[in-house]
Amino acid sequence: MGSTRKLAGDDSARPGMEVLTRAVDILEAFTSDRGTALSLAEIARRTDLPKSTVHRFMAALEGLGLIERVGASYQLGLRLFELGERVPKKRALREAALPFMQDLYEATHETVHLAVLEGTDVVYLERIRGHRSTNVASRVGGRLPAACTGVGKALLAFDHEATARVLGAPIVARTRYTITDPRVLTEELTRIRATGVAFDREENSIGITCAAAPIMLDGWAIGAVSVTGSPPLLDVDRIASAVTTAALGIQRTLARRSPTG
Repeated sequence: MGSTRKLAGDDSARPGMEVLTRAVDILEAFTSDRGTALSLAEIARRTDLPKSTVHRFMAALEGLGLIERVGASYQLGLRLFELGERVPKKRALREAALPFMQDLYEATHETVHLAVLEGTDVVYLERIRGHRSTNVASRVGGRLPAACTGVGKALLAFDHEATARVLGAPIVARTRYTITDPRVLTEELTRIRATGVAFDREENSIGITCAAAPIMLDGWAIGAVSVTGSPPLLDVDRIASAVTTAALGIQRTLARRSPTG
């Protein structure tokens, strides 16, 4: 994987930034869905760092509770979870969304997601798992490309800067249904802005569809909510209105809690 960050600041600050960047790169090595526990050699491979360097950093991160040892391997530590739960954006949005997500779950018994946009990816803040054993690729704290997910397209439709970055690079096809043509995706986002609902029709995973709607606040899409399942058991066109209603309810709850609301 390796580091792609550019270090900021003057030369005197550079050593400290290098240390911080390497530590973050090591933590981000665990973001893959291929497993939660990694060996020292695998972390070194994913970060392009020498094993001796990784070993030194792992000892420091373990001492801080950010990494935990599992036999001969390592996994993310509980301290990271504790810090993540204190992120204001996650806490406020999650608290407002959960009652409406639970309503969607009770109405559909399918998997319900809450996500935000970060760069050209979506990050999942919350998930209520459905009754059926659908092989949904998402996980809380996980990332997926925004261009091929329902929540991602719902958010991209209202973020021109992120859309420009997505359209300015090759779009990787995750399934045969992934929209890779920039012109077609642009038309899709225009439709989403007009209707307020986005669909993923097996674009990220075969056998998985979803309906999603943006959560708008002060003209910005600050998050998105979705219902995900497998066709034909889940009719995404039929549940679209329920998803948009839930998004509107979350929006109104946030507006009431806002100091300017």
